[in-house]
Amino acid sequence: MAGVDTRGRYRMIMVYRSESRAVFLYGFAKNDRDNIGPDELRTFRTIEANWLTVSAAALRLALDDGALQEIGHDDEEA
Repeated sequence: MAGVDTRGRYRMIMVYRSESRAVFLYGFAKNDRDNIGPDELRTFRTIEANWLTVSAAALRLALDDGALQEIGHDDEEA
């Protein structure tokens, strides 16, 4: 992307299941790198499958031990 100003722009990898769960996996500045590679994409797909299908109890444990951090939005407390 020669000549394109990418300062202040970011890419974010998120996975979600409609109306039930969203997980932020990774973010990076576009001026640091163009995109993720095929190996990283495969890894993210594996992580996605795990976090979107994990039980509520396992999810709570991951939140409690710090493996995940819950982020609330404006009208809801985390």
